[in-house]
Amino acid sequence: MASSMGGMFPGQQPPGAHPPAGVPGPLAGPPGGRASNSTLVDDLEASFEACFASLVSQDYVNGTDQEEIRTGVDQCIQKFLDVARQTECFFLQKRLQLSVQKPEQVEKEDISELRNELQRKEMLIQKHLTKLHHWQQVLEDINVQHKKPTDMPQGPLAFLEQASANLPAPVKPN
Repeated sequence: MASSMGGMFPGQQPPGAHPPAGVPGPLAGPPGGRASNSTLVDDLEASFEACFASLVSQDYVNGTDQEEIRTGVDQCIQKFLDVARQTECFFLQKRLQLSVQKPEQVEKEDISELRNELQRKEMLIQKHLTKLHHWQQVLEDINVQHKKPTDMPQGPLAFLEQASANLPAPVKPN
């Protein structure tokens, strides 16, 4: 798959994959839209940096016109989102090409993702079981502590006997 993304990253061209002269590469985009040797990744990085630059620019920090600031930031963010959509579209196109050319590779990736998901869920179940056992033990300990007072005598005066047993002994005057 890395060879099918030639031109995506600067300086990385698969051997023998140079486009003919005058024909734009897969990431060159619409004519006049970008510099001749700019890629989607370069544009995405530049628009991302522009978003931060617009947020920390002294013009915006010291500016008094809030609407102008808002408009400038909105434009930077919109450009970043547009380039991000183009990048996503590029990867989706490559994914489609891969699924047509090598459908078994897509199935292998899907199986791998499902196995990873099962493993993650199994670990989560184990974590919850550990917590469940802990709280069951806590409840058992509480039940054992509450069963001890039942050893007291039963009968009509049992409550009074229990209450008087908890009272301190009277102090005798000298």
